[in-house]
Amino acid sequence: MAGVTGIRYVRYLAPDLDLMERFLTDFGLTRSSRTPSALYMRGTGSEHHIHVTELGENSGPVGVGLRVDSLEDLKAIATRAGVKTEPSDEPGGGVRAVLTDPNGMRVDLLYGQDNVDPLPVREPLVMNDSKCAKRLGSFQRPPRGASHISRVEHAVLEGPNYTAAKDFYCDLLGMEMSDSLYTNDPADTVVAFLHCGLGSAYTDHHTIALAQAPQAGFHHSAFVTLDWDDLMLGHYHLKSQGYSHDWGIGRHIMGSEVFDYWRDPFGNRVEHCNDGDMVNDEHEADNVPLEEDVLAIWSPAPSEDLMPSS
Repeated sequence: MAGVTGIRYVRYLAPDLDLMERFLTDFGLTRSSRTPSALYMRGTGSEHHIHVTELGENSGPVGVGLRVDSLEDLKAIATRAGVKTEPSDEPGGGVRAVLTDPNGMRVDLLYGQDNVDPLPVREPLVMNDSKCAKRLGSFQRPPRGASHISRVEHAVLEGPNYTAAKDFYCDLLGMEMSDSLYTNDPADTVVAFLHCGLGSAYTDHHTIALAQAPQAGFHHSAFVTLDWDDLMLGHYHLKSQGYSHDWGIGRHIMGSEVFDYWRDPFGNRVEHCNDGDMVNDEHEADNVPLEEDVLAIWSPAPSEDLMPSS
């Protein structure tokens, strides 16, 4: 079945593009394009943009953009969804189909978006461990400053229509279950971690995660830093600029990422992450209780509003 193969970007609404650009630059992104009504920020990789902010009176998440690898697959999904394909009118171009998930979040499916030249960045640091010294005669001196985000890894979407949303992303878009969480009955899950169904090819443990919640929105979106030191450097850079820290630094259980959560100037939770799990369709999903100790192997105590409530 034709399905999505990755995440291209997350999309937000905000009343001040200058303020959002200033934060995202300190967060580790670079402007790719800007119009009077929207800001497009990129990482160090070849995606034209991985974060979109539309100008509006209100603020909050709008939706996600997902990658489709062929025009034929895009048309097949669009036909199943009962929508049309059209040329994208946004920077980066390509052909898209615009869907709405059962919680009202916008889902752009894109094929053929322009790539950009990767930005120059240092190589990830090689680490010595207790059994193997790979770094011989060289020194760890990464420069201080903002993180270097390579790509967007995932978005965690909340809403009251959890089961319908799970069917939408799995049955319509071809995603597969990586792991899930439940509160009372193991048969009634309330959080699902979904990866792109790429057969034997490995992909991120979750590209989309879904959580049962009273209101539709994002729990957070996550962006991959260059390496562990880059995540730590970004933490202290953001702290020095006075931004609002939310949770971390720690290591997740589901997905295994080293994580660091921040709030943008409009209250959206965004995550720096690194060293996440890779799975394929042979992975056997686990289903475990949703309790505080399933959130992280190690970390400070989570913020009071971190846990989704149904």
